[in-house]
Amino acid sequence: MIQNPILRGFNPDASIIRVEDDYYIATSTFEWFPGVLIHHSKDLMNWRPLTRPLDRVSQLDLRGVPSSGGIWAPSLSYCDGTFYLCFTNVVGRKGVYKDLHNYIVTAPSIEGPWSEPIYLNASGFDHFLFHDTDGRKYLFNMQWDFRKNKKRFAGIIMQEFCPHEGKLIGEIKLITEGTDLGVTEGPMVYKKDGYYYLLVAEGGTGPMHAATLMRATSVGGPYEVDPDYPMITTRNTPDHPLQNAGHGSLVETQLGDWYMVFICSRPLPDGSKLSPLGRETSLQKVTWTPEGWLRLAAGGKQPQLHIPETELTPHPFDPDPIRDDFDERKLSVHWHTLRVPADESWLSLSERPGYLRLKGRESLTSLHHQSLVARRIQSFTCEIVTCVEYEPQAFTQMAGLVLYYDESDHYYLRISHDDQLGKHLAIVVNDQGQYDELDTYVPIPEGRVYLKAAMNFDQIQFFYGLDGQSWQPMGPTLYSGNLADSYQSKLSFTGAFVGLCAQDLRGTRLHADFDFFDYMEIDA
Repeated sequence: MIQNPILRGFNPDASIIRVEDDYYIATSTFEWFPGVLIHHSKDLMNWRPLTRPLDRVSQLDLRGVPSSGGIWAPSLSYCDGTFYLCFTNVVGRKGVYKDLHNYIVTAPSIEGPWSEPIYLNASGFDHFLFHDTDGRKYLFNMQWDFRKNKKRFAGIIMQEFCPHEGKLIGEIKLITEGTDLGVTEGPMVYKKDGYYYLLVAEGGTGPMHAATLMRATSVGGPYEVDPDYPMITTRNTPDHPLQNAGHGSLVETQLGDWYMVFICSRPLPDGSKLSPLGRETSLQKVTWTPEGWLRLAAGGKQPQLHIPETELTPHPFDPDPIRDDFDERKLSVHWHTLRVPADESWLSLSERPGYLRLKGRESLTSLHHQSLVARRIQSFTCEIVTCVEYEPQAFTQMAGLVLYYDESDHYYLRISHDDQLGKHLAIVVNDQGQYDELDTYVPIPEGRVYLKAAMNFDQIQFFYGLDGQSWQPMGPTLYSGNLADSYQSKLSFTGAFVGLCAQDLRGTRLHADFDFFDYMEIDA
């Protein structure tokens, strides 16, 4: 059986394509750099993170973007030997406006090199490039309307894209305003048996989320709605293990079977409905009815936690190692930095071989130049261990292990210096933007310090040690729900990360050296 989610942890807005015998999924990365994560599979069951195409500032500048801004809902497509990737960079998302910029990049191979971006438009987000069989190309996106007494999600628009001129041409056409579910977004277009099929997300990314199918005999419509919409949702099943199901993308296998990938969230079992792992990607087999509509192969509208394996030849990948020894010349594909690329001015794997050196910069609330490198938390039960050498001389210098949602919500086990305590450990909590230091301060000697975080569903416990063998608990048990996208009804879209960081608020860039990083998932 295939167990959902297939892409665990923060991996939302999946866009899937097949090129011969290879399957690729692109997912959103928001404020994390490099932009867009592309995953690879040959059997739709075993997946590996493969590449991150937006890897330089000339393609993507995230400095100053708000949390849960940046990359929204990228879409992959392929035509005549070229890969296309559409993406949005949301630089402002507060109030009624959405300040955003939409681009497209291309590459001869999924692993690049990816081109410099072509600017598309700024009318909305969730762009999808459809390659028609007559050679013409059309861009679809939702339209944002900020005006009073108007629907913010103002329908799906389309416009022709000319690759030779590198721009959109011709009229802009509104092709659907969506259904009564509202919040119509995420358009994906497919052509089959004389119909153009439009798959959209509706209902918002929370409990009312859904995916709806429409069709037309002309690419510009009019589009009729599936009479039994939505196609998938958990809006009426609040206890389903895969909540918030919607925002789908379709693929046909080389054997002629059809599958849909879609967003979902796994809530904590404490009844809070909070999902610190973020929005994940799951898979369902779908079938066509005699009338030409899609249905879940298992029946009904709710996704299945387990589905039968595909008939494709199994192709497992080697498991990721638990330990990263920082022996390579560059960071692995699992690591992201916050808003800015990793460069030798603040992050080095060569200045002290076998160590990750971070030079302290701005605070954990900065939207510009943080020295933070992190990876997704992908399991409710996991342990993270690192070892750091760091000798701060002032309270303005800090380094350590952080469990991070955004600048407003994070837990930080950090080393710093105090006039009375000297070098010491403490836990910093930022809860909805309210800074606190827990009343647990532990003086520590010069030299190596081992730091650990253990997550067990809704509980997080920090530990420390001086020899890497014996551990002392540090501070109280903390609540993992604080790292969820809907914590305290906040409207955010990412997921919990765990990472290494350093700050120097004196501006002297004192460095911290991290010897290794262990990420180990534990069977619950």
